[in-house]
Amino acid sequence: MSLASRFYAIRTVAGQEHNVALLIETRVKTLNLSIRAIMVFDDLKGFIFIESPSVRDIDRAISGLRHIKGRVRGSISFAELEKFIYYKPVIESIKVDDIVEIVHGPFRGMKGKVRHVDKSRGEVVLEILDATYPFPVTINAEDVKIIEKAERSELY
Repeated sequence: MSLASRFYAIRTVAGQEHNVALLIETRVKTLNLSIRAIMVFDDLKGFIFIESPSVRDIDRAISGLRHIKGRVRGSISFAELEKFIYYKPVIESIKVDDIVEIVHGPFRGMKGKVRHVDKSRGEVVLEILDATYPFPVTINAEDVKIIEKAERSELY
């Protein structure tokens, strides 16, 4: 038996990921299974990830539990999960001409086009698309969500 851990994906009912993780945790403690980690990511609905050296222990942990649709065949590399684990600030991925939606503040729900990015202050200047005339607004970069990346066609 190999001691190297692998990551496996478990399909669940969307919105029940945390409940399923708690049920699995209880079963792991009760049956003393060799499961090292149970991961739930808010950005990924309908899936939880389990780290274990043994697929049999995972199958024992999830069998018969509510809200579980099944185990995805094969294992997942850590590199594939890394993008969900490490936090990358939104300001790093926002570029000029991107279309964003404002998710916090008085302009919540409005869409805008990025006109300027100030990384040192963590702010973006947006031109509100819903306005009848150009209406620039400076907003904290954490208060926006990228909807559409700008098309970059650089000709030399």
